Amino acid sequence: MSGTGSATARRSRRARRSAADRGASSTSEPRIRVCIVAPSLDILGGQAVQAQRLLTRLREAPSLDVAFLPVNPRLPGPLRLLQRVKYVRTVVTSVAYGLSLLRELRRHDVVHAFSASYTSFLLAPLPAMLVAKLYGKTVVLNYRSGEAEDHLSRSRRVAVPAMRLADAIVVPSGYLVDVFGRFGLAAHAIFNFVEVERIAYRARPRPRPVFLSNRNLEPLYNVGGVLRAFALIQRHVPEASLIIAGFGSQRTELEALVGSFGLRNVEFVGRVPPEAMPALYDRADVYLNAPDIDNMPNSIIEAYAAGLPVVTSDAGGIPYIVAHERTGLMVRRGDAEGMAAAAVRLLEEPGLAATLAANARAECLAKYVWPAVRGEWERLYAALARPERALAGAGVQPAVEQERRA
Repeated sequence: MSGTGSATARRSRRARRSAADRGASSTSEPRIRVCIVAPSLDILGGQAVQAQRLLTRLREAPSLDVAFLPVNPRLPGPLRLLQRVKYVRTVVTSVAYGLSLLRELRRHDVVHAFSASYTSFLLAPLPAMLVAKLYGKTVVLNYRSGEAEDHLSRSRRVAVPAMRLADAIVVPSGYLVDVFGRFGLAAHAIFNFVEVERIAYRARPRPRPVFLSNRNLEPLYNVGGVLRAFALIQRHVPEASLIIAGFGSQRTELEALVGSFGLRNVEFVGRVPPEAMPALYDRADVYLNAPDIDNMPNSIIEAYAAGLPVVTSDAGGIPYIVAHERTGLMVRRGDAEGMAAAAVRLLEEPGLAATLAANARAECLAKYVWPAVRGEWERLYAALARPERALAGAGVQPAVEQERRA
């Protein structure tokens, strides 16, 4: 960078700090220092996407000073080569992550740890919680996996007691509130949100037979079920096409399935970064989703924002965000025939796709956007960082009740 460019960058950083300081000084209390601990976008998935969205938005709040600590830190220089070696990668990344926790968490008031299930829980949020408690910090465990019930059942003696270290457990859906309640753990729901301004909305009064699946190619997401449904759709609509976005261990198996079914017009586009996903939503006219296990998939509420009518299985928490025949069409898990019939119905029943899409977008704009959840996060942090405020005032309970009423 040139000297002029460096000076400009320094002035820009000083201006941002000055603006943040002015925002802090306008309040009667010092800013709450929050550290979000989550996967970076090097691990492309729902956790990483939501963490980055939340980080960006929370940094706009004058009452907060928000930092990010990745659970998958990149090693410097030649050491990065070690992260390309299976097994060695896990060891060296875990060591680097642990050292970063010890170095960074002492500086913050609230440690906000994102969490998945099983081994991931042990490797990522649990060390963050332990180090936070070592330093006497407040912990928010933000658990986001649809596999919660199986995880907690299998790990009653480890995971359940470990989660009690958290000062608050936050989940993205009422479904997980109910699951955690069955294990004696109190959780609060704050919904995922989408950046609707980055997703082009298009009305689809007469949907074309252009279908989209964008779940990772792993067994729990049952992309094979989408292919089975599409085989039935293509018998009825020979010109139908299917875009499959995502990556994972089943890529070769799924490509072989396309051949064995004799399918045409199936396109595997591979790993798609978040900023490129809106273009795929715009290409398609019907969204297909067939997971066996799920919680609150970002992809469904993004489809809502895009005006893309949804056909989905009823796995996990999906019935908490999809109302059958109001915001989407829902079928039983594993029911490829039902999914195909619902998809064809969208193509053939006048007005159905348009009605579902309009209802879904209205729900998205009411519940799954930043203005709808911003205050809940800010109030939660304030209640935890300032114990004189009751947690009941954190503003999360109304969201759960709203979801259940819907």
